[in-house]
Amino acid sequence: MFDCIIVGAGPAGGTAAYHLAKRGRSVLVLEKESLPRYKPCSGGVSPAIAEWFDFDFSPAISLKVNRVRCTWKMEDPVEVDLQVKEPIWMVRRDVFDHFLIQQAQSQGAELRDNTEVTGIEFKNDHWQVNTANGPVEGRYLIAADGAKGPMAKWLRFKEPKKRLAGAMEIDSAQAASNPLVNFEFGLQKNGFIWNFPKAEGYSIGISTFRGGDPKDFNSVLAEYAAGLGLNAGTSKQYTHPLSLWDGNQKLHTQNAVLAGEAACVVDPFTAEGIRPSMFSGLKASEAIDRALSGAGDALEKYTQTINEEWGSDMVWAQRLSGVFFQFPGVAYKVGVKRPAATQTLGRVLCGDLRYSDIADRAIKRLSKSFLTGGR
Repeated sequence: MFDCIIVGAGPAGGTAAYHLAKRGRSVLVLEKESLPRYKPCSGGVSPAIAEWFDFDFSPAISLKVNRVRCTWKMEDPVEVDLQVKEPIWMVRRDVFDHFLIQQAQSQGAELRDNTEVTGIEFKNDHWQVNTANGPVEGRYLIAADGAKGPMAKWLRFKEPKKRLAGAMEIDSAQAASNPLVNFEFGLQKNGFIWNFPKAEGYSIGISTFRGGDPKDFNSVLAEYAAGLGLNAGTSKQYTHPLSLWDGNQKLHTQNAVLAGEAACVVDPFTAEGIRPSMFSGLKASEAIDRALSGAGDALEKYTQTINEEWGSDMVWAQRLSGVFFQFPGVAYKVGVKRPAATQTLGRVLCGDLRYSDIADRAIKRLSKSFLTGGR
């Protein structure tokens, strides 16, 4: 009987496992894939996450980047050097996720990868988790199996609204020689393309944030890559769901909580997912630890904490996204094209600023520009 079973070995699951194990709790992490495993992702991580841990993430960081470049339909660029305490981390998810799980294992957490969960049952005062390799039991359960995982449905949470994203990896030596975080607006209607460098190449992603999902991400990504002189023909392309934050929600049930993309914590303006997933994993670990110590309201307070500490800022992100993508050409001209605005976006990604610090003024500026035709 484990104190807690965590389903999913991504950033949320790894964070929760580390902190629970460090508190002396018995933890089992179940992961359907064999670690390390590939995960389609831009791989941009806010350095602010370092505040939540007592170890050095350097072995899991591919590059650190403090320069951001934005374009409109591959033209009209703006580049800024971020005035931040620590550059944005660029990571490969197979390395990063495995590194985090290894830190949890060093604290005593147990990992069973290549172990798919096939069902769950609540029995009196604990969960039985059925797997392809037999059942396991735990007093509490953290569902951190991502946007495609079945845990939220099995726990009878409402089916969330999801967006579609595309991704591909392109090997290129030039990525490390001139590392830039790239955002391309205009090629993708109701969304944008992000291009994050790694030591060995680029992770390129695309998504929509307003209106319907496109029928074909692949052609847009190929056009974008060709514009940079990159060959996308040899790269495998992926599509995957994004669980964007869509308002306050209940994240707990009987002896169980949702964390990470299963909890729909992804930023609805930038699609940042790693930092909010790790934040939810941290708060889930604190809640489970309190529950194990006898606090009857611990899981309810977890929901309250995520809604108040993350969700309250995502309200502003959602509003900004709605205004920006209504007239993206004007928004690019009066917003992104201003170096100060791009600097601000970079500081949000680094965790130096919150949307609540800047969104109200930005929305008013954009709305005024729409009314005056961009003047």
